[in-house]
Amino acid sequence: MSTVDDMAEPLPDELRSREHQMFPHLPEEVAERIAGYGQVEDVPAGVLVYQRGQRDSDFFLVLEGALEIFGHDEYGRETRVTVHRERQFTGEVDLFNDHENLVSARAVVDARLARLDRAAFRRMMSAEADIAETIMRAFILRRVGLMRREQGGAVVVGPGHGADTLRIMRFLTRNGYPYRLVDTDSNPNAAGVQLCFQIGPNTLPAVIVQGGAVLGNPPIPELADRLGLTASIDPLHVYDLVVVGAGPGGLAAAVYAASEGLDVLVVECMAPGGQAGTSSRIENYLGFPTGISGEALAGRAQVQAQKFGARLAVSRQALKLHCEYLPYQLELDDGSRASANAVVVATGARYRQLDVPDYGRFEGQGIHYAATAMEGQLCHGEEAIVVGGGNSAGQAAVFLSRIARHVHILVRGPSLSATMSDYLVRRIDASPRITLHPGCEVTGLEGDATLRHVSWTCRDNGQVTRIDCGNLFVMIGAVPNTDWLDGCLDRDAQGFVVTGGHNHGAYPASPYETSRSGVYAVGDVRAGSVKRVASAVGEGSVVVQAVHGYLESLRSTIA
Repeated sequence: MSTVDDMAEPLPDELRSREHQMFPHLPEEVAERIAGYGQVEDVPAGVLVYQRGQRDSDFFLVLEGALEIFGHDEYGRETRVTVHRERQFTGEVDLFNDHENLVSARAVVDARLARLDRAAFRRMMSAEADIAETIMRAFILRRVGLMRREQGGAVVVGPGHGADTLRIMRFLTRNGYPYRLVDTDSNPNAAGVQLCFQIGPNTLPAVIVQGGAVLGNPPIPELADRLGLTASIDPLHVYDLVVVGAGPGGLAAAVYAASEGLDVLVVECMAPGGQAGTSSRIENYLGFPTGISGEALAGRAQVQAQKFGARLAVSRQALKLHCEYLPYQLELDDGSRASANAVVVATGARYRQLDVPDYGRFEGQGIHYAATAMEGQLCHGEEAIVVGGGNSAGQAAVFLSRIARHVHILVRGPSLSATMSDYLVRRIDASPRITLHPGCEVTGLEGDATLRHVSWTCRDNGQVTRIDCGNLFVMIGAVPNTDWLDGCLDRDAQGFVVTGGHNHGAYPASPYETSRSGVYAVGDVRAGSVKRVASAVGEGSVVVQAVHGYLESLRSTIA
């Protein structure tokens, strides 16, 4: 029996009680079942079984001995994550995709391991439902642990309130990628980090990636590629289905299509979750009585889709759908193309901007379109303003009221009752830290490098109020993301995709089919849809039946 030191960085308080689920010791019978899917190997002490940056690493179950899981800090020093002992297993959510590993693993004593390659791992997860549940839970918790402990990821160096720093942090957070912020405005060690990596002021914000390479204020696609976050797309491969957009509707379509054997690619320009992914807490979603954050819901759905074999290409913007002939061709902003016999459009909608002087100047510098924990940290002890009367605005106000000194909600209408769920209206009414200002709108923005003051005017009496405020959350209206569909699909006057009423021939009609055969639209992007998370998920799951009917008709025609 080994006497390996187990010292590792302590888990955060919220995960300590779940350590037995993060790193479970499997019963002997379960370990024997897993080992039956793989090959048993003897590994000498000191040998690496996989490395950070590697893709397609295998799954390992420790039969004897011990494996150390470790990462590196920005200076290249090793940091231990954990030690797996007898009947414990390696891996986290990247085993469900071909992203680069965040950590490395090596035998710290002579070890006997059961190795399952990716194909064997998928067979085991498909055949052994009880084991799959244990492994899935552990993988999700391990990724959360890496993020909370800021291990295994990147280092962001820059001003914590800077627009580009927030842009990078928001992308990493929403994609579940661990990082550590070295705030050049407040961290006393920032100057040393900049000197060590030769990061000049014109390079900020910078991202230090694996091996100590420095990316100066990188565009998001470049950052995603360098971190190994996106799937490569074979231009010669024809997918059964390409889903454009990884919001609730798109992810639901991917889960159901992949689980039913279709070859699925999901293309997403930023991160899974869409607008719902920016919600701090969704409390009226079926099955989550205590609520769930949009980020957590999207993260689980993403892993679920990948578990069934769907591929996800993030930071890839759809530029045009070429729909003149089959297979359909999706042109992306990196110059690549994806081919598919069927397409689900799930690109959702984005919030409108306010028509206020200097608005563009403060976007990202105090004006936000999401209220997650990251944005919440910027409001600590200060006043914040939320503009909007829908559920997203209400969820943001309730969440921010726990952090900010006070939250002001501005709506143009007389009340919230017509546009917001009742449970949120009652919670806002009961909070002493939230004030509703009906019939009012933002009319002035002031600041230097960042937003400092906001003014609003109320229509009924013309009263102007000006407060010190560095964070304005704008959650109004909906503009569909459909410019890339020009010349391909019918849209209404507002740009939403028109569906239903189309009879394309030898397969059943669908209320989600567009003016183009085999192209469907679900969720907020669809004209007449109900703008709710549950509705989008329902549409995304139901549309798969129509996709099956269309593909079967297509195969019959070809045959």
